[in-house]
Amino acid sequence: MNTDPSQRIRHAFREAFGEAALLVRSPGRVNLIGEHTDFNLGFVLPAAVDKAIWLALRPREDDTCRFHAADLGEVFETRLSALSRSARQWPNYLLGVYAEMIGDGRAPRGVDCVFGGDVPVGSGMSSSAALECGFAFGLNELFALGYERLALASLGQRVENRFVGVACGIMDQFASLMGREHRLIRLDCRDLSYAYIPFETPGHLIVLCDTHVRRSLATGGEYNARRAQCEAGVAALQQRFPQVQSLRDATLAMLGACRDAMAPVVHRRCSYVVSENQRVIAACEDLAAGDYAAFGRRMNESHDGLRVGYEVSCPELDRLAEAAQAIPGVLGSRMMGAGFGGCTISLVREQALPSFEAAMAQAYRRELHREPLLHVCRLTGGTEGWRSDA
Repeated sequence: MNTDPSQRIRHAFREAFGEAALLVRSPGRVNLIGEHTDFNLGFVLPAAVDKAIWLALRPREDDTCRFHAADLGEVFETRLSALSRSARQWPNYLLGVYAEMIGDGRAPRGVDCVFGGDVPVGSGMSSSAALECGFAFGLNELFALGYERLALASLGQRVENRFVGVACGIMDQFASLMGREHRLIRLDCRDLSYAYIPFETPGHLIVLCDTHVRRSLATGGEYNARRAQCEAGVAALQQRFPQVQSLRDATLAMLGACRDAMAPVVHRRCSYVVSENQRVIAACEDLAAGDYAAFGRRMNESHDGLRVGYEVSCPELDRLAEAAQAIPGVLGSRMMGAGFGGCTISLVREQALPSFEAAMAQAYRRELHREPLLHVCRLTGGTEGWRSDA
């Protein structure tokens, strides 16, 4: 069986439709630190990785769209003249791209599309953003729509916000489209200014430990609830500090001064976000100084904040993070992504990888009663495509 996802998707397209016109690789992402700060217009530190969604596409002359989700073994067909949300979740990530492009005054025709890959769904590696960005990139290439990469990232965020119903920030889409090999991205989510941070560090590895717990942001409601709590905190802060437009502008001292004006849960959420923003800035300074031990400690602090203050962890994430933090050679470990399942991310000294893998296998079986599922991630470039006639 062919395990190369690019060849597997190309073959699946050939079996369903014939020869593809365009093949697209759209990477998942990791985020070293800075969780739930993007929609609060703060700082994040993500990177594109070598787990990706692959799409094979061919333009049509009519407005029919035929989608095959190869990994699910499911198909979906519609016409753009009858564009509407699907009761099945996965088609909406593609249909929403069309909806936003049409709203922008662009006029792509229908396509045949087969997609799949090796980004674990629900793992916190943003498979949905990879799919949105890959599909938008493909339509942009096929129909010469003229979008730049930043505009495609914004479009992908709007798909989540308006069509899928998740009030996410732009980090996931930005990382998928703008990634560079051996680089982290320090992104300011307020003005979308960014800098590439070298991460070619011989001797350090990024390792994800998958809890096997799958969560869906689109159906859970907790993600949107956290966003609403942060917005309530901003509204309370503005009564005394009108210059505060988002939690990006707030300090812990401001939150302390307004504590009585907020529900306790709102204060906890906002305190976490403000602290996490400060941690991202400090973590970038750690990297610039080559102090990976300090960087790892901030990862551990981030997990504590997500667990206690923001309350988006779960027992499986906590057990894996705690087990990893106790292993010699692990500089830091925390939950990654929106929470309630998915993966932990650990910064591991390369020579400690064999002992890390052995110790985590024991932790999986002892704590989770499950077989280990680990991913060593390499940082890659962003979304890219290849035409069949190139």
